[in-house]
Amino acid sequence: MSSKLAWDDFRLVKAITDHGGLTGAAGALAVNHSTVFRRLGQIEEMVGMPLFERRKTGYVATVAGAEMAALAGRMEEDVTAFSRRLAGRDVAPSGEIRITTTDTLHLNLLLPIFAGFRRAHPAIRLDVVIGNQALNLSKRDADVAIRASDTPGETLVGRRIATLAWAIYGRSEDGITAQEKADPARLYQRDWVALGDQLSHVKAARFVREHVAPERIALKSSAVLGITEAVEQGLGIGPLPCFIADRRPGLTRLLPPNPDFATGLWVLTHPDIRHVPRVRAFMDYCSNELMRHRMLIEGAE
Repeated sequence: MSSKLAWDDFRLVKAITDHGGLTGAAGALAVNHSTVFRRLGQIEEMVGMPLFERRKTGYVATVAGAEMAALAGRMEEDVTAFSRRLAGRDVAPSGEIRITTTDTLHLNLLLPIFAGFRRAHPAIRLDVVIGNQALNLSKRDADVAIRASDTPGETLVGRRIATLAWAIYGRSEDGITAQEKADPARLYQRDWVALGDQLSHVKAARFVREHVAPERIALKSSAVLGITEAVEQGLGIGPLPCFIADRRPGLTRLLPPNPDFATGLWVLTHPDIRHVPRVRAFMDYCSNELMRHRMLIEGAE
């Protein structure tokens, strides 16, 4: 009768052994208690001997039950090893990935990561779409989005890498006094640069509109890089992402990073393609590399 035993029978006996009872085994196998009870009775009838001693403290395997559980463990190890060998024979991920991100992230953070990814995965080609408007991943306008947002989209999956910090910066040589730094109201009397109307939704842009008189705004730009260059040229002070400004020796922080400016930095994709090998390879690589720059992104000095 033992020739009729199936792999699932061995798994069931091992689960009861591991959990010391039917309830734990049922949970591990995702079946109900009565199914485990009934199937155990059938298995014991097939082998012609009890596999467990029923005690008040739980189920304890007999010699035969322990042998079945041990064999099930070896079978699981063999299956796992076989799966690893198959994975090792997989063809390297290849093809094209379309990535959407902003020019700010692309030029100041992502390009070295893209270069490293290409060295690690030369068979994968990158198509980078630059824009401040998020493309629709559900419609496959892009495969992966790397974006700063507090609302990345409920239909997407991915990883929140860090909190992207902003602070107020000025030109190092402009002699901004300690009194001005200690009293932000004094800074509002200086000339400022600001993000233009196209980026009015950005928290830092709202801050400037609410605190700085229009006649004190010397320049507005539709690009974060535009206002960064403007601050470096001495047109005014302004809010900038720390990961850009902190690496420019000509700029200095005037105030600590403002938590009201901060947004999350995400690496996202659509659930339907997250297991595609080239997408998974890129998501893992990019996320890990960005995490290495987390202190810079979060404005830690």
